[in-house]
Parts: sequence; structure tokens; C-alpha cells
Amino acid sequence: MTQAKTDPRVLRTRKLMMDSFIELSSKKEFKDITVKDITEEAMINRATFYYHFEDIYDLLDKALSEVLLINLDYNDYENNELNEEALVNIFKAITHFQKSLSNRCHRGYEDTIALIIREQLEIIFYNMLLKQQSTEDEQGLKVTAVVLSWGIYGASVEWIRHSKEMSPEEFIKSAIPYIISGVDRGFTK
Repeated sequence: MTQAKTDPRVLRTRKLMMDSFIELSSKKEFKDITVKDITEEAMINRATFYYHFEDIYDLLDKALSEVLLINLDYNDYENNELNEEALVNIFKAITHFQKSLSNRCHRGYEDTIALIIREQLEIIFYNMLLKQQSTEDEQGLKVTAVVLSWGIYGASVEWIRHSKEMSPEEFIKSAIPYIISGVDRGFTK
């Protein structure tokens, strides 16, 4: 089965279904999209859909996670330290992702979207912190990554509410000195 998942045909079919879902979500609410709609749009059968996804919610989760990872360009952060530039770039990617969803399946699915964003950010922040700090306090790093992921997500929601007032970069830069000094102070104890 592992071999089949890396088969280019399987990857193309999966991408086709995700693209079809995203296309459909620009035309109708998520709650109104059916597996039949997706299979017709992608020109595949139901069995193929269920080979790749458990249900429509699994497709939502995987499609949004993939789009978010593309926006975040995870590989750029994988080897970086947590600094001002990284925080600004992550924040800009998150706000762009949320704005791109605002006319799609966002209504009623904010919790799902929030969870996907926070989970991906937590992984990124944890890896950055781990690279930056040699510490035995793995639990402390995990909690810090959780706090940062919730904080950046919350700040992005707040920015969206007031997005006409300033750019995402200006918005997050006002908080970065406090975030960075708090992070640095935590590791100098």
C-alpha cells in the first residue's frame, strides 16, 4: 500500500479531487458539497474517492492542510531559527491563507480551519525552537510551540477583523519585540 501512495497516478488523482473540492467550495457552501459533486467534478468514481479519503471531512482536513503547507512553504522554516523574519513570514502566510478561504468554506468551519492552522504552526515552531535551543526541557519547548501557535493564530484572526488598518507585517511587527524577548528570556534561565 505504501508503494501505491507514491505512485504518480495516485498522487495526480488525489490532487484532482482536492482541486475539484476547492473549485466546488468557491461555488457553494461546504455543507452543500457532496461526495457525488466531487466525483462528478473530478470525473472519478465513488470507490476512488473512498480509497483516498474517509469522508468529506477528511478531504476538507487534507485539502486545507495541503494548501496551508504550500502557503507556509514548510521547507523554508524547517531549518530556520525563531526570529523576527520567520515570525513575520509565518504570520503573512497565515493571514493570506485565511483571506483566501474567506469566500469559500470558512463559514461554519472556523474550528476545523483553526485546528489545522494551529497544528501546522505547532510543528513548525517546535522544530524551530528545538534547533535553536539545546535543552533537556522537551516539554517546555512543546508548550512554548503550543502557546506560539495559538498566539499567532489568534493574532491573525484579530488582524482579519481589522485588516484595513494596517498590513499583516505592520500588525505583527508591533508584537515581535515582546515575543522574542520572552522567548529569549525563557532560555537564558
